[in-house]
Amino acid sequence: ELPFRMLCRRYGADAAYTPMLHSRIFSENEKHRDMEFTTCKEDRPLFVQFCANDPDILLQAAKLVEAHCDYVDLNFGCPQRIAKRGYYGAFLMDNLPLVKSLVQSLSENLCVPVSCKIRIFPRLEDTLAYAKMLEEAGASLVAVHGRTRDEKDGKKFRADWDAIKAVKDALRIPVLANGNIRHMEDVKSCLQHTGADGVLSAEPLLENPALFAGFRTKEWKEDGNEDGDGGLDPADLAIEYLKLCEQYPVPWRMIRSHLHKLLGSCFRVHPQVREEFNAQTKLTFEGLHDMVKRLKELGGGIPLYRDQTSLQSQIVSNGLAASNA
Repeated sequence: ELPFRMLCRRYGADAAYTPMLHSRIFSENEKHRDMEFTTCKEDRPLFVQFCANDPDILLQAAKLVEAHCDYVDLNFGCPQRIAKRGYYGAFLMDNLPLVKSLVQSLSENLCVPVSCKIRIFPRLEDTLAYAKMLEEAGASLVAVHGRTRDEKDGKKFRADWDAIKAVKDALRIPVLANGNIRHMEDVKSCLQHTGADGVLSAEPLLENPALFAGFRTKEWKEDGNEDGDGGLDPADLAIEYLKLCEQYPVPWRMIRSHLHKLLGSCFRVHPQVREEFNAQTKLTFEGLHDMVKRLKELGGGIPLYRDQTSLQSQIVSNGLAASNA
């Protein structure tokens, strides 16, 4: 959502995605639209991402946002159970004619380009045919998550960068790589390996929104060099995020979810504070600032340090919640 996107932009992300929006609910429900999609003039370049299974309904939803974004994106990568029940995301990989019609509906009727986020098939030839079909249907950019639909656990299954490279080599349009991006050395390695035009990060970015500014946890260091400022405290990132939420209001459930990720290392050391946080039924900014201040005073969170040798290159940030990665 907007405040988290703006936080990531402060720390090196060159573009950002909205959370995945349900095209039917988005097109039918004005209250839902106002709550789930907010932006500002600084929130660019912006990908607005939809899930869909009906070309006409998708186009109605996309028309509502095309004046406020740089790409309308189709999420063909969500592998979660809710996507299976709703028949969207990665479960449309079983119906490629429908996928093609969704892309064509947008590419032929919008004034902004269409992008797609996909997962790979078990067989490379199927992945390449899929990607080429998207290009032919009018997609202007494809983001490839290098895992299959069944490989949901990013810690258990490594993303297949070879498959992403093959897609990049096969297409004329830009290709973004997604998977195994935990810090800037991964960015450098991925770009070199795949030849991709940029990278995405989803789950690691939720815990470390300063990833694209070269920040990571201390244990990676071999030479012991650290920033002179003593590193970036996760509590300070949480404070930055809360101030952005005050500037750009979003539902409290989103704020609660982000704070759990941002303050995860602090909560592991001080579980009693996490339990008190979880027990709160009504949140306030005053109460949240007090909680973060208390955690900072207690200490124990894992600080982030900047890798001075990080590659500074074109990078794209994916601000999706982990369930949509």
